[in-house]
Amino acid sequence: MKHIIIGGVAGGATAAARIRRADESADIVLLEKGKYISYANCGLPYYIGGVIADRDRLFLQTPASFSGQFNIDVRVCSEAVGIDPQAKTVTVRREDGSQYTETYDKLLLSPGASPVRPPLEGIALDGIFTLRDVNDTDRIKNYLTSHNVERAVVVGAGFIGLEMAENLHSAGARVSIVEMAPQVMAPIDFSMASQVHHHLGRKGVTLHLEQSVERFTKNSGHIDVHLKSGQNIPADIVILSIGVRPETTLARDAGLRIGETGGIWVDEHLQTSEKDVYAVGDAIEFPHPITGQPWLNYLANPANRQGRLVADNMVSGNIHKYEGAIGTAIAKVFDLTVASTGLAAKKLKQLDISYRSSWTHSASHAGYYPGALPLSIKLTFDPGTGKLYGAQCVGYEGVDKRIDQIAMLIKNGGTVADLTRTEHAYAPPFSSAKDPIAIAGYVASNILSGVMPVVTWREIADAGGILLDVRTRHEFQMGSIPGSVNIPLEELRDRLAEIPADKPILIYCAIGLRGYLAMKILTANGLTDVRNLSGGYKTYSIATSPLSAGTTRIDTETNDQQMMKPEIKTLRVDACGLQCPGPVLRLKQTIDTMTEGERLEMVSTDAGFSRDAQAWCNSTGNILLSNTEERGKYTVVIEKGSPGACRGAVSGGRGKTLIMFSDDLDKALATFVLANGAAATGEKVTIFFTFWGLNVIKKVHKPKVEKDIFGRMFSMMLPSSSLRLKLSKMHMLGIGSRMMRHIMKIRGIESLEALRDQALAQGVEFIACQMSMDVMGVKREELLDEITVGGVATYMERADNANVNLFI
Repeated sequence: MKHIIIGGVAGGATAAARIRRADESADIVLLEKGKYISYANCGLPYYIGGVIADRDRLFLQTPASFSGQFNIDVRVCSEAVGIDPQAKTVTVRREDGSQYTETYDKLLLSPGASPVRPPLEGIALDGIFTLRDVNDTDRIKNYLTSHNVERAVVVGAGFIGLEMAENLHSAGARVSIVEMAPQVMAPIDFSMASQVHHHLGRKGVTLHLEQSVERFTKNSGHIDVHLKSGQNIPADIVILSIGVRPETTLARDAGLRIGETGGIWVDEHLQTSEKDVYAVGDAIEFPHPITGQPWLNYLANPANRQGRLVADNMVSGNIHKYEGAIGTAIAKVFDLTVASTGLAAKKLKQLDISYRSSWTHSASHAGYYPGALPLSIKLTFDPGTGKLYGAQCVGYEGVDKRIDQIAMLIKNGGTVADLTRTEHAYAPPFSSAKDPIAIAGYVASNILSGVMPVVTWREIADAGGILLDVRTRHEFQMGSIPGSVNIPLEELRDRLAEIPADKPILIYCAIGLRGYLAMKILTANGLTDVRNLSGGYKTYSIATSPLSAGTTRIDTETNDQQMMKPEIKTLRVDACGLQCPGPVLRLKQTIDTMTEGERLEMVSTDAGFSRDAQAWCNSTGNILLSNTEERGKYTVVIEKGSPGACRGAVSGGRGKTLIMFSDDLDKALATFVLANGAAATGEKVTIFFTFWGLNVIKKVHKPKVEKDIFGRMFSMMLPSSSLRLKLSKMHMLGIGSRMMRHIMKIRGIESLEALRDQALAQGVEFIACQMSMDVMGVKREELLDEITVGGVATYMERADNANVNLFI
């Protein structure tokens, strides 16, 4: 029996080795158009970044070793260019261009996928790369070695794109990521991706979401990446990670059936539409085990499984059926681990499949054992049976263990109840008596049974009723959902009279547990329309807070002087493993025992603690000296002070605040000119956008959002973005505005949008008025990603610390 295998990576190499083990007498020919076979494709970014120092470690086998070990005729630099299924022949092109024909009894196609390179202007410029194979890796590595790469742009924020961003950062480059979608990592839902967004920001990576590249140009030795929004990003290297397409040229030319998703059609035995011709890997489509619909799955694990299974079918007849893959994937993003399996909520919604979701936040192991780190799990499941559809997990350790267990349950038709029955190995360094998976199962089971009616973070803003925050007063003061009423859980039974019985009650706490307890108290006392926020304020705040391009900004000069003070007593406290509000309560308790001038260094694994520490210092008069994060641990150094000392350390009373009330083009121009001028002198500048001023910070390309009739009316009557602003005088049906922009352009004056970008780049703070947004029906998603949302108290705090306040 003669077997020809086209493609020597993953599925192809696995099948060749398996055929030999099954049939020692078989004639096996492995054709690979490149120079290398059986290499670690997923390790390529880490070689570029220097994590894998030895290039040879990427190769599991060489052509010589593979041939010698398995007695296989390995032919590299040999490209299959034609197949004749009737004659059972393959036409092969050698490296020198000559061709020959080879016969077969069984043929396996494992051609993989090719990277997408859209026909953009300048895409062929030197310094623009894709990453798919060893040759790509060598080109990128050589470029980094021979060029001074200080700025890198990664186009596309999938798994490979983010891995490349991390490794370019490790190589010393400042990294920007451009992504057309409103989030990174398409397989996961926005609420989980938001954790990745903020982690990237803390690492100094700049995200340009909902942006697309228009063209590339060369400019004084570097590449300008031109976005369709008009923004330009300078780069010394550009990595295209837009996606891949199944390589089906051979199959199409041979008349093999191509499926509806564009991959090679195969049956349950992985046989194509032609007898004795099989296919595996990235090039094939296969029905999804949950939906039954064909899909493309670009992952190495299924390709290797397919290679093993198809080898048996080629040798012994079609004896094995392939069950399909649900898309279990994992990625390291700096210190964070992100994994998913099955179907996310957005995919279920797209397929019109009814589902429910749950969010839980646990610790990776027992909180009392040192080093416990936060772990977030989102489940999707059938609202009737509880059958698991999918799961996503984000954390710093233990993510792989949990996602693999859930994936096994999903592949075997498991339910949320099965999560609670899964038996875990437990010891404090590895897990908790109630493992995060079990907790996720209990919460989902409560939702399914109706014991715990829930509201999601997307629904809560428009759900109506009373928003009841049952966290502590300190937690509430450091951040809450707008319009909330704070009654701490410990006081709830004594304050039941304050809660109206004729309105819906929407409860939330930090992660959901206290909210559940509060809900049981209220329902036991006769209230019926009560729901708990799934995932608590932690899920809501991460999903709704604006992106930041780094950690908290602190007055460097002041803090350098503070840090250099000699013989200052410093108390060190380990709050790792404590869940919110534990770290802040420990912070307050410790500071209360200290005298003015002493310092506290506290480390926590709660991601919210980084923001909470800054807010707590602002409101209590203590001085935040440093705020750092490493491998999921957040360390703050705080000096006990007074309210005056705190204000002085942050702003010094020399800031500038501007209220942008108007949406006139000329007034908006004046606002940003003044803001940029003040920022250029090192001043802290804040612009508060209220009422008509909100139109100045609207996105050009806005996502679809749900609005009531008044919000829709305002949308129709108001400018859709800054590009539609009018002059306060001489507008002349738009002629004046266009003339103003034209004159500014020919005279080299920056556009309004460019001035706005400059202000953001200089650290000018943009605050959108929450009340104005509510009145005018403007949703947070419609505004620029960089803005924050606040109320009058937020503005007044800035104004109180400024020596100039302007109303425009």
